[in-house]
Amino acid sequence: MLLCAAATTSAAAQEGTRALFGGRDLRGWHVDVPAIDSNPRVASPFVVRNGMLAVLGEPRGHLITDATYRDYRLDVEYRFPGKPGNAGVLIHASTPRALYGMFPKSVEVQMHHGNAGDFWCIVEDITVPDMAARRGPRDTWGITEGKARRIVNLTDDSERPLGEWNQMEIEVLGRSIKVWVNGVLVNHGTDATADRGQIAIQSEGAAVEFRKVALTQLR
Repeated sequence: MLLCAAATTSAAAQEGTRALFGGRDLRGWHVDVPAIDSNPRVASPFVVRNGMLAVLGEPRGHLITDATYRDYRLDVEYRFPGKPGNAGVLIHASTPRALYGMFPKSVEVQMHHGNAGDFWCIVEDITVPDMAARRGPRDTWGITEGKARRIVNLTDDSERPLGEWNQMEIEVLGRSIKVWVNGVLVNHGTDATADRGQIAIQSEGAAVEFRKVALTQLR
């Protein structure tokens, strides 16, 4: 009976899964790139190519969902096709350009090669076990410019070699965020200062490709 119930729950969850990126266009998303403000001829760094979302890395900015989400699982498959570099997925995104005139208010789930699964607090906050060990001295903590906003992950051994596809799963329930990279739990935070928001993908200096961005509503 328990097995049947679990199977039913799993099937229901799968039925609720939808692609936020469908491989053809960027419908449902909008671009926020500060450089375009002063020069409308600047090309967007977010393009659809060969069925993938290709992020060029420059100019820097964000691709942001039009819709707001809460209580979901986000499944992302990504790779750095060339040199190792920086990227990220932002959860609970809201006020645009809230930090350094660039980053929307959010909690970033880091994709930087070698550091996938770190949290970066961007005018929002979150709590993890062993905060002092993973964030530094308490008096340096903060969520704005110049503060200790990085919370390091639990392991840096979960990523695949450069050029191979990585799977990142982000579970957002209430004010809790869990992150798995290639099936390994790499971070778990609670008591986030937000429980809903938009989802954003960064262009942050490196070419990165996405072949899957899918969301499953959990409740």
